[in-house]
Amino acid sequence: MKYVQYICVLAVVFCVECKPKSTQNKEEQIEFTYTPSPPVNGVLKGVVELGTTGFNYFVIEIDSSKNWSVKHHAYGKSLIAEGMTNTDEIDSKLNMFLKEVADLGVQQEHINFVVSSGAIKEEGTQLIVEELKKKSHKVKVVNSREEAVYILKSVLPKKYSKESFVVDIGSGNTKISYFKDENISALETHGSKYHQKGVEDEIVYKDVKEMVSKVPVQNRKYCFLLGGIPAVLAKSMRKADERYTKLHTDGDKFDDLVAAKGRKVKSGVNIYKAILAGTNCKTVIFDWESNFTIGYLLEKEDK
Repeated sequence: MKYVQYICVLAVVFCVECKPKSTQNKEEQIEFTYTPSPPVNGVLKGVVELGTTGFNYFVIEIDSSKNWSVKHHAYGKSLIAEGMTNTDEIDSKLNMFLKEVADLGVQQEHINFVVSSGAIKEEGTQLIVEELKKKSHKVKVVNSREEAVYILKSVLPKKYSKESFVVDIGSGNTKISYFKDENISALETHGSKYHQKGVEDEIVYKDVKEMVSKVPVQNRKYCFLLGGIPAVLAKSMRKADERYTKLHTDGDKFDDLVAAKGRKVKSGVNIYKAILAGTNCKTVIFDWESNFTIGYLLEKEDK
């Protein structure tokens, strides 16, 4: 009888040790099923954004309960970070976008113009903003904390607020935000164009990992992600026209994409890997519709 028991123990040990590696190394997955409530009898509102590398606009329908949906959007280039633009060019693009937004049915009082926290840090942007104001444009310059708050208000569903954090990997900076009790905490670190400033990958990885480790453990179950580089990563995994795409939480799986896309994507993936390492988050969700400018419109509804 003892001999039979001994054989059974050996069989169990053998089965455990011979477990296929593909099963042992499989990424942990937490189910994410969420569908936002559509707006009912909403009003059209528009916002034009001057970013570090993009000149964009969004038109959303928003109702009295602050349910919203994107109706139109457009993306352009500003090349602020490269110093390859000027006031006249931006004024021309802005007027074109403002006209397009108005033609889409947005009333003048519901059209906004904002400058991102990354863009305002670039040399020459402040001068451009001052010149635009002289041309009677109403300009809202957003600082990094405001932007982080607007991002959170745009992307984070209330039901996930106590177990999630939000990250926007932008060209000029990366914003991190989360709820701590009833307040919003906001952090800022390197953006995906850090290589243009001569900062080494290792330094950025260390800085981002240390920064994101400040996110409380209870807020690390879900990471809601935004940004240009995350969009590139999500595009390689998106199913049909889904709004939310779950990303690999093994950053090495994007190495082939890095090799194909170049330096900026490599920098963005370096930041992404540091976020994963600093939080050990197992479910990262990219939102194809949210944007800090939409959060700005939602914030205005509170006032």
